[in-house]
Amino acid sequence: MADGKGLNRREFIKTAGVGALAAGLGPAVFAPGRIWAADKTLKILVWSHFVPRFDNEWFDKFAKGWGEANGVQVTVDHIGLAELPSRTAAEISAGQGHDLIEWIAPPAQFEPSVHDLTDLNREAEKRFGKQHPLCKKSSFNPRTKKYYSFCHGWTIDPGNYRKSLWEKAGKASGPETWQDLITYGGKIKKDQGIQLGIGLSQELDSNMAARALLWSYDSSIQDANENVILNNPRTLEAVEYMAKLYQDAMVPEVFSWTAVSNNQALIAGRASYILNSISAYRSAQKQVPEIAKDIYFTPALKGPRGTRWSCEHVIYNYMIPKYSKNVDLSKRFLLDLVANYDQAMYASELYNSPAFFDSPIKPGNRGYAPVGGAKKLRDLHNAWFDDDPFRLEDEEKGKLAVLKDAEAWATNVGHPGPANPAEGEVFATFVLPNMMANAARGMKPDVAVAQAELLIKAIFDKWRQKGLIGGGTPVGAPKKSAPAKTK
Repeated sequence: MADGKGLNRREFIKTAGVGALAAGLGPAVFAPGRIWAADKTLKILVWSHFVPRFDNEWFDKFAKGWGEANGVQVTVDHIGLAELPSRTAAEISAGQGHDLIEWIAPPAQFEPSVHDLTDLNREAEKRFGKQHPLCKKSSFNPRTKKYYSFCHGWTIDPGNYRKSLWEKAGKASGPETWQDLITYGGKIKKDQGIQLGIGLSQELDSNMAARALLWSYDSSIQDANENVILNNPRTLEAVEYMAKLYQDAMVPEVFSWTAVSNNQALIAGRASYILNSISAYRSAQKQVPEIAKDIYFTPALKGPRGTRWSCEHVIYNYMIPKYSKNVDLSKRFLLDLVANYDQAMYASELYNSPAFFDSPIKPGNRGYAPVGGAKKLRDLHNAWFDDDPFRLEDEEKGKLAVLKDAEAWATNVGHPGPANPAEGEVFATFVLPNMMANAARGMKPDVAVAQAELLIKAIFDKWRQKGLIGGGTPVGAPKKSAPAKTK
């Protein structure tokens, strides 16, 4: 039984993994090294994970076990996502606080106040292979050649749709294009009274949706050289689309949504489609199983010219503030976290995906199973997506298989350039969701775009003057021969 002989993959996962996970650490492996003084303390501030068992059943116990193995007292404080920016700024301003602070968006705007983690990132690539490009773009500043954070993982963001609703509307496979949301999503709202769940407010998922739409319409905030190119006909096209989508398929509550509102709407049966991770689905499995069985997934939607991108808004980034006296200890903790990422992925119920392509799956752990008659380490990036170990017993198999090629349609905040400090501030101040919401509420789309452009240019100019972003000849920007006209 220990080597998995005679068991299928799902059975092996259950027997080899669940017992270890229930114990907290499972077969966690900590690299040998210096034993720290018993009074050494490492303080960690993290967001409260969307999958509660990750915090309660794994991470807190992992951190405690790591501390015990290294003679270090580790304290972990969890904080609500909305409180994280102000808490981080307050600690940096005070010059004291936590040694490690984890964000789920690129914290590029804090680069002047945090340690350069270039050596940590290089060591991680030596140990665990190449880092996913979107993770590097979310932690590395090409202008200063510094890593302002350490990105250990990311979350895949497919579309979540209710199959029964879309089947009645004539599209059982769910939406494939943004236009499908109007054509079929509008029909579902009209005939079945169920709206689409895309936010137009100052919160994380609205930020993500606005960027995914913009990129899929072949536009963006900046080009690859970090020049502002927002105000162009393709942005206008995307904003006009969003105004129509709101009119045809949504309701006013989306203007006041929080980061959990689309999840709650889907679980409550009040949304036909949302742009999100699999967290709402996981919650539905526990709270409303019949809804969970009806939730299926789509890759990023295609724009009018076939382009499709998903904005990966949950990008796990640890920063080490300059006031920390435990820099080396913090780096060691992060390397050991990546060394145990198979447990992190499993404990998050597949919400977390690894940033490093060779993140290990240790023998005897959940991702290790016989393949082709011989034991072989499996690809952690796609582990379990064909056979979800958390699916309900009578639920259709293979629903998560759509996530396997996510690297082809997932990209970073700042696309096609890096997640620089200017992009970080634009993200934190919700300029794009406000632009989309203004048009949906009746503002002329060209005015909404022009207002957003003014704000964004001011932000980019500020950071460029500080020498923290680049700028040069725009590349690949849609031509703008005349002022855009609203339809």
